Formats: sequence, structure tokens, C-alpha cells
Amino acid sequence: MKRIKVKAPAKVNLTLEVLNRRDDGFHNIQSIMQAISLYDYLIFELENSNKLEIILNGNSKEIPYNESNLIYKAAVKFFEKILVSNVKLNVYIEKNIPIAAGLAGGSTDAAATLYALNKLYENILSDDEINLLCAKLGSDLNFCLNGGCALCLGRGEIIESIPFFEQSISLIKPKNLGISAKEAYMNFAKLIDKSNPDNTTKLKDLLKKGQFDKSLIYNSLEYALFPYYEQLRIIKHKVKDSLMSGSGSTFFVLNDKIETDLNRNNYEIFENLKTISKGVEEVL
Repeated sequence: MKRIKVKAPAKVNLTLEVLNRRDDGFHNIQSIMQAISLYDYLIFELENSNKLEIILNGNSKEIPYNESNLIYKAAVKFFEKILVSNVKLNVYIEKNIPIAAGLAGGSTDAAATLYALNKLYENILSDDEINLLCAKLGSDLNFCLNGGCALCLGRGEIIESIPFFEQSISLIKPKNLGISAKEAYMNFAKLIDKSNPDNTTKLKDLLKKGQFDKSLIYNSLEYALFPYYEQLRIIKHKVKDSLMSGSGSTFFVLNDKIETDLNRNNYEIFENLKTISKGVEEVL
């Protein structure tokens, strides 16, 4: 039996500007994504079998452990690519990243799956081939695989690494509130004013000079969701300098603490995190 353990980091969007709707139904975006030190941990075990078996289990009651899970879909894509159909794969998922929270929890686990399986098969696929599989599975997988800080274009799958700026970060999310990307983008489509300040370009240029300006963090999906979710409006009002990540419902501040008078019993809060320079990694 072969075994590997990997850690899959969450991400935040330092900027997220929605540009236009594409013919395939997705939206083109420009975004600066940043990996952070909040991880899911996944253990993969391979053994011989007379058929292809993929068995998922873990510590969360909020995610499916069947073929609808992106981990399962990523494993199927990988085995199809390398023409393997006689193996049993067991995956244990230690889920720490909230789901439907704008933190790429599902995407990072799927990217970790492709990374781990390729390692178990002694890098049978090239980096380009793995990145192509990532792009086929979702918008954030390419970033999650590579991590660090990156300019993300297209629907998010086209990435350009940019200099990483180390800083503290903390997260706050209403308990029991998840928002799908589909819902967020559908609501964005209803907006009359879809203009953007092009903060992505401004922040990218600063980062390339080794500088950072937190006044440039920006997410155009906030304005699409605020009319529908009072919890989001409350966080924005009560937590100074907070910004929603991705399609929500998590907000972040570039600080080691969340300063607020909100009742913490109603929120998931992660403090003393850091921005990190890497993506998916093996745990040795």
C-alpha cells in the first residue's frame, strides 16, 4: 500500500473584480488571490484492486463523501488520464476550512488530490498536464495548487505569480451561512452598475515593487450580495476594514485579531493566521 498526507491551504481574494459574462455561462474576472495558513489535511492510501474504487471519509458532517465531491471527481479525472482502472483509493479528509465560504475549500482539496496522486505515481504527469486537469475541474484549482500570491484571470484558472507580501490575517464568518458562487454571480448579473475601480492592476503593480496598500482591497461581489444578507452587511459595518472573500460568506481583515463588539457565539472566527508563499504541500 502507498500512502501520502498533504495539506491544502485556503485562499482569500485581496481583490475580485467581475468583468463580463462569458459564452460558457461563467464570468471573466481579474483577481489577486492569496493563500493563507488555514489548512485541510488529506490522507491518500492506494492499494491494488480488480476495479476502480474511490472511498472518501472524514471529520465533517457538512460535505458529501460520494461522487459529487470534487475530490472524487479529481481522482476519476486523474485515473482516466493515466489509464488506470484497477486500484482502490481511500481518502481521509480533515476538514478545517469552512464550506461555501469564499475560501476555496472544495477547490483546494481537489487540487490536493491531483497533487497527491501524481506524487504516488512518481510524477507520471507533467506540471502542465496537472494544471490542465485543474482548469477542467474548476476555477480556483490552479491557484490552490500553486498558492502564494497570484493575478488570476479568465474565470480564475489563468494565473500569474506575483511577489508575496507576508502579513497577518484573520477571518470572520456567520455560522450556518454558506453562499454558492453560482448564487453570487447570478446576483451580480442583476446589478445595474457593474463598473470596477481596477484595483487589481493597482495592487499588482504595488506588489511587484514590494509594496502594499490595504485601501486597494476590493470585492465587487459584496455589492451583489449585501441586499440579500443582513449578516454580511452587519460584518461590514461592525468589523473595521473587513472585506468579503470570493463569493462569501467569509470576511477577512489584515490583522492578527478581529476587533468587534459582535457576539462571537454567532460567528466562526479564525485569528492569528498568516499569508503564505506556497500552495498544496506534502506533510512529511
